[in-house]
Amino acid sequence: MDRDQKTAAVAELNRTFSEVGVVVVTRNLGLTVSQSTVLRNKMRDAGATYKVSKNKLAKIAMDGTDYSSLGDMLTGPVGLASSIDPVAAAKVAVEFAKTNDKFEIVGGAMGATTLDVDGVKALATLPSLDELRAKILGLMVAPATKLATITQAPAAQLARVLSAYAEKEAA
Repeated sequence: MDRDQKTAAVAELNRTFSEVGVVVVTRNLGLTVSQSTVLRNKMRDAGATYKVSKNKLAKIAMDGTDYSSLGDMLTGPVGLASSIDPVAAAKVAVEFAKTNDKFEIVGGAMGATTLDVDGVKALATLPSLDELRAKILGLMVAPATKLATITQAPAAQLARVLSAYAEKEAA
């Protein structure tokens, strides 16, 4: 890697650290290319990214961001999972770690808040942003639906009574 490539990598990582809501630091203990590809695809599907970078470059990119506290976790072969949604990257990383013993979670951060392994696992159990939006929307729509059902019921009952009288008269 020449100096220009390193500068570009640091700039890209710095931009990533300034935009994301969570960063999860993972350790790769011999993942195969196919396993790494599966992980990256799962991350992409969840709206997250997974990058492996040189630790020194990542530490330089973290300077001046909320994620500078992660510098101590960057030892050995590590990867950085990140997402704008504070839950997506943690959820995918924890699920992948359950099924693959060569992949472990070291820690992470949500803004300036540093998370240990248990903190990342707790974050992964929370519902995602889309799930929360759906629940809120459901709660907002439910009263209107119930109100429409209640106001419609007397009219329907009246129509059934009138229909019964009409059938009685016709017979």
